Amino acid sequence: MNRRGFLLLGSGLLLAGCVSGGSAVQLGPDGKPLPRVYRITPAVAGQIQYRLLDSVNTLRQAKGAQPLVFNASLNAAAETHSRDMSVQNRPWHFGSDGSSPLSRVQRAGYTGRLLGENISETYQTELETLSVWMESPDQRNVVLDPAARELGFAWYQEEGGKIWWTMVTGG
Repeated sequence: MNRRGFLLLGSGLLLAGCVSGGSAVQLGPDGKPLPRVYRITPAVAGQIQYRLLDSVNTLRQAKGAQPLVFNASLNAAAETHSRDMSVQNRPWHFGSDGSSPLSRVQRAGYTGRLLGENISETYQTELETLSVWMESPDQRNVVLDPAARELGFAWYQEEGGKIWWTMVTGG
């Protein structure tokens, strides 16, 4: 192949790589791509908790920590807080009624010891959210705490797609 043919072929491949094969990326007012909405459908909803639990336990196993099991009271406390963060429209550890993570798990009937709580406001999947938690030392410590034996995990998705995630651990 001569030099001109090589350059034309290379230019064509370069341009082909720039063409979007699907929907165009939408940009926000700041010029950055807008988040893609992760829609939690009824078919997906039943799998989310178990995908997170499996992933958490894989991470814990790699660090020599015991696996976690779901606790219904911790799940209830996490669900309540996810909805409440949406009402407040801010991710933080205190409820609109002034409740703390400890008072919420006690109110939900948990008799064990609360060890930690991770929260998030995002449009991302549960596994992307877990990945972000693992990048923060404080949140990673909640996931990998060797004293933890039980897990509560829940979410609330608003109509616009924003998801409020809550993970609570106990021992």
